[in-house]
Amino acid sequence: MAKEIQSSTANAQHGVAKARGLFDPEILVHAGAGAFRKLDPRVQLRNPVMFVVLVGTCVCFVEAVAHPSIFTWSVTVWLALTVLFANFAEAMAEGRGKAQADTLRKMRTETEARLLAADGTERRVPASQLAKGDRVVCEAGDLIPSDGEIAEGVASVDESAITGESAPVIRESGGDRSAVTGGTKVLSDRIVVEITAEPGHTFLDRMIGLVEGASRQKTPNEIALTILLAALTIIFLPVVVVLRPFGSYAHSQVSVVILIGLLVCLIPTTIGALLSAIGIAGMDRLVQRNVLAMSGRAVEAAGDVSTLLLDKTGTITLGNRMASAFLPVGGSDEQALADAAQLASLADETPEGRSIVVLAKERFALRERELTEDHSFIPFSAQTRMSGLDIAGRQIRKGAAEAVRRFVTAAGGSIPGDLDEIVERVAKAGSTPLAVADGPRVLGVVELKDVVKEGIAERFDQLRAIGIKTVMITGDNPLTAAAIASEAGVDDYLAEATPETKMALIVAEQEGGKLVAMTGDGTNDAPALAQADVGVAMNTGTTAAKEAGNMVDLDSNPTKLIDIVEVGKQLLITRGALTTFSIANDVAKYFAIIPALFAETYARPHHPGPLEVLNVMHLHSPTSAVLSAVIFNAIIIIALIPLALRGVRFRPASAMSILRRNVWIYGVGGLVMPFIGIKLIDMLLTVTRLY
Repeated sequence: MAKEIQSSTANAQHGVAKARGLFDPEILVHAGAGAFRKLDPRVQLRNPVMFVVLVGTCVCFVEAVAHPSIFTWSVTVWLALTVLFANFAEAMAEGRGKAQADTLRKMRTETEARLLAADGTERRVPASQLAKGDRVVCEAGDLIPSDGEIAEGVASVDESAITGESAPVIRESGGDRSAVTGGTKVLSDRIVVEITAEPGHTFLDRMIGLVEGASRQKTPNEIALTILLAALTIIFLPVVVVLRPFGSYAHSQVSVVILIGLLVCLIPTTIGALLSAIGIAGMDRLVQRNVLAMSGRAVEAAGDVSTLLLDKTGTITLGNRMASAFLPVGGSDEQALADAAQLASLADETPEGRSIVVLAKERFALRERELTEDHSFIPFSAQTRMSGLDIAGRQIRKGAAEAVRRFVTAAGGSIPGDLDEIVERVAKAGSTPLAVADGPRVLGVVELKDVVKEGIAERFDQLRAIGIKTVMITGDNPLTAAAIASEAGVDDYLAEATPETKMALIVAEQEGGKLVAMTGDGTNDAPALAQADVGVAMNTGTTAAKEAGNMVDLDSNPTKLIDIVEVGKQLLITRGALTTFSIANDVAKYFAIIPALFAETYARPHHPGPLEVLNVMHLHSPTSAVLSAVIFNAIIIIALIPLALRGVRFRPASAMSILRRNVWIYGVGGLVMPFIGIKLIDMLLTVTRLY
């Protein structure tokens, strides 16, 4: 049995997605310390806007030391706080991921693996010495030492430390559920696992790196926005610099501190401070849903997705065909049909068989069937395509219509004329007809129906409202696929799907300029997952599928793809909203400060200057105008941190509606708020006589 060297996994049993509060004291403390660590100029260089603010702070500090005054020291302190608040926002976003990474680290245990030699002998070796291709033996109670594929056997595995789900799962060789993760625990039986990961590169190691942001790279849109913000900063630098000679020409001295304060207020510091935090928080929101994105690019792509490929089974339908109706033929009684169908299904442990028993109970109160007479159950076989029960001289059978037809004919019975009509009608509706016979007599048909998940049609309506096309992927024949697609409300479907047809569909959509998202769990899904812009692999799937996709769903819930798209949309909407707010803020601050600075410069005795018309705020003085704007600029960053981390609330709507809402709420709000905020701060400074 594996021997644990490090701490127990008990503290990690809630899974990677355990939510941490936005104002968790532990995260706040670490974020506060991180804000000071990020003052390193090498870190600030990655954010051109905040680097300019840091340089300006240093220059103001020198000026404050050389020419001390309340004004210079106040501006210096608030500029320093502006940088710290920006660092704090990023550290807060990273802190939530680091807290989850710490939880994952507690799951890492150094184990002794039972290495299987070529001659069948075993020897114990540390898990760190295992190499890709090695085979290890795991029995009940053992921890699986590293990631791998089950080469032999089947076992029940506890994956709660990874997924947070307490129910054990079955893993077996030779299928799409053969992958196992290092650190999970075998609960029963014996398996031979072939190692597929090198030490230090296991799935758990990748999870730790991803959730703490160590491997995070800026996305293309984020890089483009950073370039735009840097360009705006470069544009404002000469604009502010030339104010000094203009002031000298007008016999008005403009100090370096005022110019720096003005520059910081005019460049897009708000979005520059929050941009990184928005991206990190987007990945964190996915982690809270038990989804690991391999890169920020994948989350961003999810927000731009325009085509969703969804598997029918488990995503659109419940996954098993369920009995929905008893349809008698040849004048038979419906209750007699239900009675026979239930008897034939008592030993049928398939979901379909159990659903027949349940439906008969619900419709006709047929329950507690005690078979006292001599009886024998007839199991289903691929040759007969039937199952049933022999009891007291009766031979009850249920199965495919053709198989039951042959059985009845062989028993000397006749086929009711309405049997073919009902079978065809059920098949055209997308259901499966299951014929039931009692000896030489056909009693009727049980309709087995793919049950569409409740509320799924409404979700598709919401996706349609934001311009996303849904395509159902199924191996069913076109007739059945069309019926289910119509009931579920998807936009299109691909019937009799194969890996080749899935790939062709993805390529066709991408050639039309669309971004495609899909889910998969099998090795045969790997090419399509790799081709899709957002490929979500199920954690229960094969290693090939998980390596091909750019996201992994730890819950292995195909429906999660819809949530992933919504998180991606929320990320893009949040970034757009705060960018709109930031730029609108800068416009307002420009008209708030410039008139106050130069209104008196061009004024004559008893005649207001031409800029006095624009001085609508009537701030106390030029210095109070600058200081008020600098204070407001810092405070608004810290005030927007919760919005950046939680994200703007996502509501399904068209792109035009979202743009219109952003303009009205964040554009107009960004214009109005600085006028109100700066005026209030100016009044407070004046009342308290701070300068």
